[in-house]
Amino acid sequence: MTYRKPASTMWSEAVNMLEQADRLHRQFFRLAQGPARGPTWEPPVDLFETQNQITVLVALPGVEPEQIKVVIENGHLSIVGERPMPAPALAHVRRIEIPYGRFERRIELPPGQFQIQESRLAHGCLVLSLLKLA
Repeated sequence: MTYRKPASTMWSEAVNMLEQADRLHRQFFRLAQGPARGPTWEPPVDLFETQNQITVLVALPGVEPEQIKVVIENGHLSIVGERPMPAPALAHVRRIEIPYGRFERRIELPPGQFQIQESRLAHGCLVLSLLKLA
């Protein structure tokens, strides 16, 4: 029979949870690169490619369409914008888990030329259809 110290096991689990939280924090809250103002975060993205197009889904709940700029340039798709803090200025913040402020996501595209065929917000996601040009 193997004897395990409960305190040791709990400590190990706690350290693992802290490391996972740190990885998530680094994934979503990154310091701005270049002349950007303030901290930035990167929204999660899904890409689906067919023979004729690439569909890009960007998770941006709470972001208005006029807050988003999409550009295809030098083989990259850039999605830039801002999610404003909804809390009143004098509110006492108890917890913030949703990233706010300026966001930017830069995605390398496969070789070729692309044109934005469709851009819409649906269910909290920006849906982009990029048409492959011959």
